[in-house]
Amino acid sequence: MGFPRPSTMRQAEDSAMRGIEGEQVLVRIYLGESKTVHRHPLHRRLLELLRQEGLAGATVLKGCVGYGHDRVVHTANIESLAAGLPVVIETVDAPEHVEQLLRKIDALMTGGLVMTERAHVVRYGPGS
Repeated sequence: MGFPRPSTMRQAEDSAMRGIEGEQVLVRIYLGESKTVHRHPLHRRLLELLRQEGLAGATVLKGCVGYGHDRVVHTANIESLAAGLPVVIETVDAPEHVEQLLRKIDALMTGGLVMTERAHVVRYGPGS
């Protein structure tokens, strides 16, 4: 599976933007940077899934240090070669949309953590 080039992604974003407001659901996914699915980075596959499912937007955050259930600290220092750094993906959307999405996310996950919480969207729209 290939990933779209940035210019292609921008065109898709412009044509598919939709607004959300009020009470929504925040989805936060924690995983290791080295996790893969079908030889592709899992965080990129999840981001593509969110786009395909029409979610309003998503952000991938790369951590500089963290640990998970194995309690091994993963850090970005040169001695450890930055293996397994934490990655967090966040997205916000309507409860019914998130509910359908969670099953698809679960099918891709091999470890990691998926959390949901209520969120109140104050403003969402194109940049100024």
